[in-house]
Amino acid sequence: MKATRSRRKVPLAESIARLADRDEDISKFFTNKGRMMQPIQRVNVDFAAPMLNELDTAADELNVSRQAVIKTLIRQALDQRYLARNARRKSR
Repeated sequence: MKATRSRRKVPLAESIARLADRDEDISKFFTNKGRMMQPIQRVNVDFAAPMLNELDTAADELNVSRQAVIKTLIRQALDQRYLARNARRKSR
């Protein structure tokens, strides 16, 4: 029978915090391969009823939430804006 590799136990955040509280070195638990995420901020946006209906229709067709549709469309618009600005700068 083939031997299976034993998986390393991942320490709980509380365990790492206790070690840090005792001023022990905890650097071995971090790889620095991830990226720091900025905190999420909530915003309120007012939409006209027809636009809200369009967003809901798109969300239903894509089988995602209304919020996911809004985030995706805003991301696409910002990307297009960034590309257009760079194209203008290069053409000068």
